[in-house]
Amino acid sequence: MPEKYLENCLYFTVNKLSRVISKMAEESFRPTGITPTHGFMMMLVNNKPGISQSELAEELHMTPSTITRFVDKLVVKGLAERKVQGKMSHIHPTQAGIEIQTDLEKAWKDLYQTYSDLLGEEEGKALTKATHLAAGQLES
Repeated sequence: MPEKYLENCLYFTVNKLSRVISKMAEESFRPTGITPTHGFMMMLVNNKPGISQSELAEELHMTPSTITRFVDKLVVKGLAERKVQGKMSHIHPTQAGIEIQTDLEKAWKDLYQTYSDLLGEEEGKALTKATHLAAGQLES
């Protein structure tokens, strides 16, 4: 298949970008001992203790069953705890979860710096904004 078809295909291009940025994110978050997705989830939990699983699903654009698996992993690692009220599960950080926040913020900044160094800070911001807007438009 000629490469020009792949370069003009949004599906292929976005997936290629996803693989590259995922690799960078995994490298940035490696010192924390958790994956980038777990890291972003933990930052949301620290930012809003008692956040519901449905709120996490909405914020991270993941299905509730995926959120349940990710929360289970944070609970096993001792970073979060689940409190059930009626049919709702609320996620709270443990002391260890609170203490990892600084490392998570550093990993996030490292990731930002890594791709900004390669793309240029303004180009990185523009790409992030364009990708976010496109995802929203395609989702609706």
